[in-house]
Amino acid sequence: MLGWAVTFLLIAIVAGVLGFGGIAGTSAGIAQILFVIFLILFVVSLVRGAMSR
Repeated sequence: MLGWAVTFLLIAIVAGVLGFGGIAGTSAGIAQILFVIFLILFVVSLVRGAMSR
């Protein structure tokens, strides 16, 4: 999932440089959402791993 977030971030950067503001904003928003979901799942897996020991 982190890979998808990085991919959308790169799309946003390239679109922003080329002047496509709408696509850049949308891609940046998707990248932020995916990154937050990744962080939540990472923390949940850390907590579950610590509880199983």
